[in-house]
Amino acid sequence: MRSATPIAHDETGYGIKAFFLRQAGRLSGLGLFGLIALGVASLGTWNVADPSFSHATDNPISNAVGYPGAVFSDLAMQFFGIGSLMLLVPAVAWAYLFFAARGVDRKPMRILSWLGGAILAAAIAGCVTPPPSWPLPTGLGGVFGDMVLKLPALFIGRYPTGLVASVIAAFLLAPALYLLIFASGMIGQREPEAKVARKAAVQEEEDDFDEDEEDEGNAFIGLMTHWWLSVSASVRRTLKLNRKSSAGLGRRAASEEYYEDFEDAVEDNYIEVEPEQPARPARAATYPVQGHEPRIRVEPDFDDGYSRLAESELDFDLDDERPEPGRSGLLAINPRGDMPNPRASSANAYNIDQDDDYDDEPPFDLVDEPAMERRAEVRQVPTRGPQAVRAAELSAAQRAGAGANRVATPPPAPKPSVRVQREAQASFITPDGFELPSLHFLTEPKSIARDPLLSQDALEQNARLLEGVLEDFGVKGEIIQVRPGPVVTLYELEPAPGIKSSRVIGLADDIARSMSAIAARVAVVPGRNAIGIELPNAKRETVYLREILASKDFDTSKAKLAIGLGKTINGDSVIADLAKMPHLLVAGTTGSGKSVAINTMILSLLYRMTPEQCRLIMIDPKMLELSVYDGIPHLLTPVVTDPKKAVVALKWTVREMEDRYRKMSKVGVRNVEGFNQKVKLAQQKGETITRTVQTGFDRETGEAIYETEDLDLEPMPFIVVIIDEMADLMMVAGKDIEGTVQRLAQMARAAGIHVIMATQRPSVDVITGTIKANFPTRISFQVTSKIDSRTILSEQGAEQLLGMGDMLYMAGGGRITRVHGPFVSDEEVEQVVAHLKVQGVPQYLDAVTEDDGEDDGGNSGSGGGNSGNMDDSDDPYDKAVAIVLRDGKASTSYIQRRLGIGYNRAASIIERMEQEGVIGPANHAGKREILVPTEQDHI
Repeated sequence: MRSATPIAHDETGYGIKAFFLRQAGRLSGLGLFGLIALGVASLGTWNVADPSFSHATDNPISNAVGYPGAVFSDLAMQFFGIGSLMLLVPAVAWAYLFFAARGVDRKPMRILSWLGGAILAAAIAGCVTPPPSWPLPTGLGGVFGDMVLKLPALFIGRYPTGLVASVIAAFLLAPALYLLIFASGMIGQREPEAKVARKAAVQEEEDDFDEDEEDEGNAFIGLMTHWWLSVSASVRRTLKLNRKSSAGLGRRAASEEYYEDFEDAVEDNYIEVEPEQPARPARAATYPVQGHEPRIRVEPDFDDGYSRLAESELDFDLDDERPEPGRSGLLAINPRGDMPNPRASSANAYNIDQDDDYDDEPPFDLVDEPAMERRAEVRQVPTRGPQAVRAAELSAAQRAGAGANRVATPPPAPKPSVRVQREAQASFITPDGFELPSLHFLTEPKSIARDPLLSQDALEQNARLLEGVLEDFGVKGEIIQVRPGPVVTLYELEPAPGIKSSRVIGLADDIARSMSAIAARVAVVPGRNAIGIELPNAKRETVYLREILASKDFDTSKAKLAIGLGKTINGDSVIADLAKMPHLLVAGTTGSGKSVAINTMILSLLYRMTPEQCRLIMIDPKMLELSVYDGIPHLLTPVVTDPKKAVVALKWTVREMEDRYRKMSKVGVRNVEGFNQKVKLAQQKGETITRTVQTGFDRETGEAIYETEDLDLEPMPFIVVIIDEMADLMMVAGKDIEGTVQRLAQMARAAGIHVIMATQRPSVDVITGTIKANFPTRISFQVTSKIDSRTILSEQGAEQLLGMGDMLYMAGGGRITRVHGPFVSDEEVEQVVAHLKVQGVPQYLDAVTEDDGEDDGGNSGSGGGNSGNMDDSDDPYDKAVAIVLRDGKASTSYIQRRLGIGYNRAASIIERMEQEGVIGPANHAGKREILVPTEQDHI
């Protein structure tokens, strides 16, 4: 046994140092206890409304620790949820260990365990269904809890709930507890240094003794093995020299005896030797060989009949010389490359011409050493029959394998689209009591299924096939990228210099025919030296509206009027802002998915906007597509099916746009967002918006006279006009429709009015140049010809679409993106509409569909004069009552036009008349009965 030499210390200095270290540890423990108390206080008084990194507000801080506590608690709850409480458990243990002067070892490992245990605790908390009052968009486990639970969601098709969630929580409980206990320092503490030193000394002496015995035994075994192999090699050389003069059968017998001696020599001595010296540089191979060069492995277990090499897989270095025709062509492992393989087939094993140097070979131990330096490996697999692999055939196969990966950048691993199952909306009830539709009304996406035809090998094979097809048509290039998607796969072709893009684009039909595809779309990839070739997948993935609306992108989008269009080729969700478009033109043939896309756009608006935020005007001359929405509270008027009334509705929209511009001019803002913000701010402060108006000049001084005018304004909602079939309207009143649509497209953006216009006849008489110029954002579904595609998008490609929601989306800048629209069934639409009808009745405006001729007559007749000579009272209510009693009409829009006031003010006057018994409630058509005698009744 070896004893360790004790180290001398200054006892006085060592005691003082130890004393200060203990006191510092205790102070650290006390400080850590204080921080833990602050953390508990901040988490206990957490309020989501406090100002933090994720919530900017001027509200007073309610957190007990102030702003630092609000920030800490918000970050902890955002990332760990209620599992953030487990973050403090190891901290308490550390504080105790520091205070007890025991210390904590392996701190990096324990900190990592700390983080892992907290994440698993968050996942366990995420398994619990959050209550309705939970204010965060994530679950009870925060962001990390949702990330962990997303893995089982990929397999079961939805986030775990109920029994599945309980099983997952129980499964995660044990590792979470172990990590937190290890992080706290309760387990895994190392032994004291003195005890470890004693064990190390004992083990060192035992190891030295065992090592000496092993060295002596290995040396003796190696010496005996070397002597036996040397003697065997000498005997073989002697026997072969005696048989060298023989020919024919003698040569064959020598070969047989050589193999028998070879087997006898190594049968009882299986060896596997690794080279101790650096390998000599091998000669350059004639053919390219893939793979690395492993070390040789000599096996004494040979096959009887030598019939298992027919289809074996070989990885080795080829020699400089090709096999001669007279030889068997089998590749042997030999430093000179001319020794036959003993595993050759029985038919060709002995057709070997031995040269003069065949017998002058070194001893056995020297023969295998350079072979091992070559680092080759022979690997056998079972075969169907006794065939021999020729060197020429094998070289050709290797050349084909080396050129198989012709794609410069390997295609990415195909993956299905991300199925977002969890509802991302934090609350469905708005502050005004309106309950937004739930995502449960929409069909849940099916379970994720990986298409085996989109594997990496299949995509690479298709890329090589596509290159060959293009080369047949005289187009040289290389496929540099493959992007699989839910419906189509994009192959990016980098053409050779001198190849025109138009030439490749014109081969779309030929490429589809050669690739056995339904259709192929070819277009230039913007910003890259590549041409995109889109081929449909054999198995098409259905895109559902629920996964678009439930995504984080849609829920957290800052778009004013967000609409979910679908998914791109890569499977990413496409969320567009109708307020920025600002108008949308949709075209496509019957059955291409145009009507379904209109429904998805409408539902996207209904899932985010309340009637106070967005109002709809639906024009459906076909009387089929949009009639299901009749009766929802977002409508300004019943669904318009008469083309003549549609013209009137569009003209009313133009008047509303002009009226909004006048209001915004009075307030001094440039768009409806600024107007609403200013009005809401004044309402919150209890103020009235005023403006100074010049009323005349002073007769004596000649100075201008100014008066202050009070503006009674209300926030203006967005108005979205949806026209399902433009062709029918153009047939009835083409010039009027084109003029009103043009005026709306040019000016309505700032007023908060937006138009979605769809048609199934994309001809130049429907989509005129004037309309195209004012609709920069367009969507084209499948069309029948290139001419129709150019009419919509100003370029071809829409005729190559697949239908069923496959579209080309052209944003305002002219860039075209292929999008796969989501599917929504009639049952889903009916459920959403039924829910909205329960929330309230629509407040229709009669003026939307009232004929302008009647209004003009009223303005030019006695009504206009009488309104100017009415009672001198300045109260608009008295004037409104007088107008109603005189004309016998009582509607909000009628009072609005006659008095020149806002819609909200006119609606308040109508409600006051109803309360005072002047008029009755509105019937199903929006008409009101006048209860007091009118002027005509007196006459």
